[in-house]
Order: sequence, then C-alpha cells, then structure tokens
Amino acid sequence: MMQKTARARANIALAKYWGKSDVALNLPAVPSLSLTLEPLTTTTTVTFTADLRTDSLLINGKITTGDALARASKLLARVRERAGVPLFAHVESKNEFPTASGLASSASGFAALACAASAAAGLPFSPRELSMLARASSASAARSIYPGFVALPAGKEGDSSLQAEMLFDENHWDVCMIVAVNAEGAKAIGSTSGMERSRTTSPYYNAWLAAAPSYFNEVLAGVAARDLARVGTTMEESTFAMHACAMASSPSVSYLQPATLSALETVRRLRKTESLGVYATMDAGPHVKALCLQRDADRVERGLRETPGVLRTLRAVPGRGVEVLA
Repeated sequence: MMQKTARARANIALAKYWGKSDVALNLPAVPSLSLTLEPLTTTTTVTFTADLRTDSLLINGKITTGDALARASKLLARVRERAGVPLFAHVESKNEFPTASGLASSASGFAALACAASAAAGLPFSPRELSMLARASSASAARSIYPGFVALPAGKEGDSSLQAEMLFDENHWDVCMIVAVNAEGAKAIGSTSGMERSRTTSPYYNAWLAAAPSYFNEVLAGVAARDLARVGTTMEESTFAMHACAMASSPSVSYLQPATLSALETVRRLRKTESLGVYATMDAGPHVKALCLQRDADRVERGLRETPGVLRTLRAVPGRGVEVLA
C-alpha cells in the first residue's frame, strides 16, 4: 500500500478564463490571473493498493462515479504510467467549502489529487510538473498549485506542456475576498460544457477572445502596483464580458440568480455610498466574490451578509500553494 495526503486551496480568477483552445489537451483559450485563497481548502488522500480492481473516489464522504471519477482516473493513470505503478487507487477528498457550485472546488480538488497521487507513487514532481499534471484535468487547477497571485497563459493547440506560474506570493498584498454564497448544491451547467457551448454558439465568443488578453495585462499591472481600483475595475470588466459571452450562447449559459444580482448591487452601493474600495467578480456559478483590502473586510462582509438572498458569507485571504501533509 502506498498512501499520501495533500491539501490545496481554491483560487478565484481576477482576469477570467473561459473557453478552450484545445479541448483534448484541456488548454485555455485566453490567459488568466488568479488569487489562491485561504482557508478554502481541499484535503485529498490517495492510496494505491493491490486490493482494488478499479479506481474509487469519495468526495465529502460520498461515493462518486460518472464524470468526476473518470477525470480522477485519467489523472491517476498518468501518474501510474510515469511512476511505473501498476496499482489502482482509492481517493478520499474533502472540501471545506461548497462543491461544484462555482467556487473552484475542481481547481483545489485536482491540485490536491495531483500532489497526493504523485507523492504516493514516489514521484519527485516539481511545482511546474504538478501544475502541468493538474492542468490536464482542470485548467484552473494548474493555478492552485501555487500560492498568492498566479498566471496561466493561453494554450497553443497541441502544446501539452502548459503550466501556471507564480507572480507574487501570499505576502505580496493584504487583500481579502468575501464570498457571498447564493445557492446550495451543484450548478446545472458544468464549466467545460458551458465553455464549449459558448465557443460553438455565442456570437460574442470571438470578441471575448480578443478582449481577454488586455484584461489580463491590466490586472497584472494593477496587482504588481497593489492598485485596488485598477485591479477591481478591470476584474469587473473581465467578469461581465465572460458572463455576457456565456449568456449569449444557444441555449443560454446563465449562472446568475436573483441573489447574484442583489449581491452585485450591494458591492456597487458599498463603493458608491460608503466610499469603500470593493469590487465584484463571479466564476461559472451564482456566487459573488468581493475583493477589498483586509482593513475593510468587516464592513464588506456585513453588507453582503445582510443582502436578501445571500445564504452566508466566507472570508478568504491570499493563501499558500499545495502541500503534502503526510
């Protein structure tokens, strides 16, 4: 028996990724820049054992089959091939935040799985190799390998070596992300399905591809200068452009719910009437994430918590990269 446990953190993109340049290799069509978040963690234990005749997966204590197991098995197969380990694995994974709902649980999940599986198989993977391995299963997982602010370039068709890179570690900037949780349960349209529908049907997809690199460059400059207004303004532009592209798909890919719009209005109100430096972003899900300085986190969290339809709030700060626990 070969067993290791790893922990990774979710990340939220400040400059968004939506769409793939190579579906088979899981390569993003546009560059993205994210913030790794503490304490939105996934802890995963991988056990390679001769007792199994196929891989098995438990997420939050529940036996998981279907697409989630298939994606995990593909990653495990790549590790087995690299390590020369002819054993199937049992995987137990626990998320400390909502799963499959637009809070990047796949990012932290596959980052933790890549690290735990590699360690259990005895592979001396570097962060760059782990990022490449995780990216093949979930593009955003490539970013969760690293701490702080992380970039993932756009992928070139056929290039299986793409990985993310850390720009600034978790101590670079004292920002905070307040998450307004607006729904329970998994989202109706998975990110990969939504991206493909946008790529093939949205009249705004090419405009999104053209605009996304400028959003990335502007957010990068803002993060480097610790300029919240610059980052936040562009982050909102990137967010709304991504969702506009998705919503224009046929049939429409819409993740917004009434509470989503209410939370967005709260962020605008806090910025306008209370002069707070706070800006909103959303991934492929109904939740709103508000970026602010840590000194303003209490006021922002209170405003979102009191917003009609918001179920609860989560508070996160720049987090560490993936780590082996045992």
